[in-house]
Amino acid sequence: MRYHPISNSLFITNRKRFVSKMKSNTLAILTSNDVKHNNADDVMGFTQNNDLFYLCGIDQEETILLMYPDAYKKEHREILFIKETNEHIKIWDGDKLTKEQATDISGINRVEWLQDFEKILQLMAFEADGIYLGHNEHIKRVTYNQQTQQDRMIAWCKEKYPLHEYHRAAKITRELRLIKSEEEIALMQEAANISVASFKRVLKACKPLMKEYELEAELAYNLIKSGATRHAFKPIVASGKNACALHYNTNDAVCKDGEMILLDFGVCYANYNSDTTRCFPVNGSFSKRQKEVYSSVLHCLKEGSKLLKPGVLPSDYETQMATLVETELIKLGLLDAKDVANQNPEKPLYKKYFMHGTAHHIGLDVHDVGLYSKPLEPGMVLTCEPGIYIPEEGLGCRLENDYLITKEGNINLTEAMPIEIDEIETLMTSLS
Repeated sequence: MRYHPISNSLFITNRKRFVSKMKSNTLAILTSNDVKHNNADDVMGFTQNNDLFYLCGIDQEETILLMYPDAYKKEHREILFIKETNEHIKIWDGDKLTKEQATDISGINRVEWLQDFEKILQLMAFEADGIYLGHNEHIKRVTYNQQTQQDRMIAWCKEKYPLHEYHRAAKITRELRLIKSEEEIALMQEAANISVASFKRVLKACKPLMKEYELEAELAYNLIKSGATRHAFKPIVASGKNACALHYNTNDAVCKDGEMILLDFGVCYANYNSDTTRCFPVNGSFSKRQKEVYSSVLHCLKEGSKLLKPGVLPSDYETQMATLVETELIKLGLLDAKDVANQNPEKPLYKKYFMHGTAHHIGLDVHDVGLYSKPLEPGMVLTCEPGIYIPEEGLGCRLENDYLITKEGNINLTEAMPIEIDEIETLMTSLS
């Protein structure tokens, strides 16, 4: 693996927390993700199911975790099933985990081969009254027109054991994963640290007439060199008017002298993520208008991030953040104060230039699981990302940091990433 080994105490603790919330006399089955294919025999890079990883730390395909805390026999209470290797697999794909290695990673003493799952489950299934199964319950995006390993497990279990009660494992993990442990925060901080170094490399490389993808390459170089697992998501390198498209990521335009670049990227380290956005001038010097817009967004970030503290409802936070941006839009001459005072509250005028939310949970998923109806609590990690987009000026600006909520307020995990205008200009000038 690319990342340093994680103490299995993290996964042991996570399982204890999970089973404490299970109904009595039930078992839970968590599966790995599929290996996704491109064309012919080519495959995409494997990404583990995050609920499974959260509970056992295994980062290998074809893995099943079975937990039955009320099982009569102690050896039935935790079982990990992994893919058995053979000479053919070793020759073509390299080594897979041994049972001993899987135990070291997960802290689970009983490890079996995957082909024995059905036989072993049969020994305890009828002793249990119900079964917890995993499924994608993300509130922002779901898997359309895809059948996952989880879907197949649900269908198989209900056919095999139709009279059992069924429960949602994701309802438990959605609650548990919201609050990050010290170990998880350390992993997210490492992802953030790699982000900082990667951004500085991009600043060093940037100059007029480069292609956006050349800057993406500089970013990717440092991620790989630093031991990041992968990009947290396909990075956005948006110059000029491209920055006004929120999810632009074709990254194939020429970065022109006088334009500003919006760089939105994340680092995945040990399956934990960072998510940051910075803007900077192609030629190393902000124009007067770029400074005005940038300063307004930076003001919203600084003031808005102060609102991320225990007890705050995400909906109240978003309302206050929108008011901050609205005020800046008036200062920039983009909105008229009288028009704003008389606007239809159901159709606020600011949405012409600021049309997205500004905080999301982050962790094992970039847009991590969690209910936005819950007040913020210590241990949560959220982004703060205000923006202003002016298509008619070919100018878009968004700034984003990652914040750990504490009892005293919050801690900016990405504080070391340059953000002040003078700091960015000085770095670009001195590195050019």
